[in-house]
Amino acid sequence: MTGNNVSRYVRDMVITALMAAIVFVATYSIKINSFGGYVHLGDSMVLLSALLLGRKKGAIASAIGMGLADLLYMPIWAPFTIVIKAVMAIIAASIALRKDYEGEKVWNNALAFIVAGLWMTAAYFVAGALVAGLILGEQPTLAAAFAVSLKDVPGNLWQASAGIFIALPVGSMLMKAGLLSRAS
Repeated sequence: MTGNNVSRYVRDMVITALMAAIVFVATYSIKINSFGGYVHLGDSMVLLSALLLGRKKGAIASAIGMGLADLLYMPIWAPFTIVIKAVMAIIAASIALRKDYEGEKVWNNALAFIVAGLWMTAAYFVAGALVAGLILGEQPTLAAAFAVSLKDVPGNLWQASAGIFIALPVGSMLMKAGLLSRAS
C-alpha cells in the first residue's frame, strides 16, 4: 500500500468505528422495553451510517454497534440483529445512493429509509417467531410463534418511523455540510 492508501484505509476504519460507537450509544443508552425486546433510537444512526458511509462501511458500523448493544442487553437477539441491521444499512444505502442521487434528494432518502424500515420490521417478525418457537420453545408450533411475534410489529414500526424522522433532517444537514464522504 502506498502512503495515501494507508491513510485512507486508516481514515475509513476510524470513521466506521466512530459510527459503530454512535450506533451503539443511540441503541443502548435510551431504550424502552417491549414485549419481546426493546425499542430504541439506534435505527436513526443505522440509516445515517448508510447514507454517510455507503453500503459496506454503513453495514459494518450498523452490525457492530447494534450487535454490541444486543450482546450486552439481550444476547439471544445479537446474531439476528447483526444480520438484520447490516442488511438494513445495505438496503438504505443502495436506494439513497443509487444512480445520480448521491443521498442529496430528501424524497429518495425517505424512500430508502422506509424500505429499510419495512425490511427491519419484517425481519424481526420472522426472527421473533424463530426465537419464541424454535430457540426458546415457548410456543408449541411455529404458527403459534408467528402469532405471538405479531405483538412486536407495532413497536418495530414505531422504532423505524422514529429513526426515519430523525435521520432525514440530520442526514440532509450533514450531507450539505460535506462532513463525510460516502465512498464504499
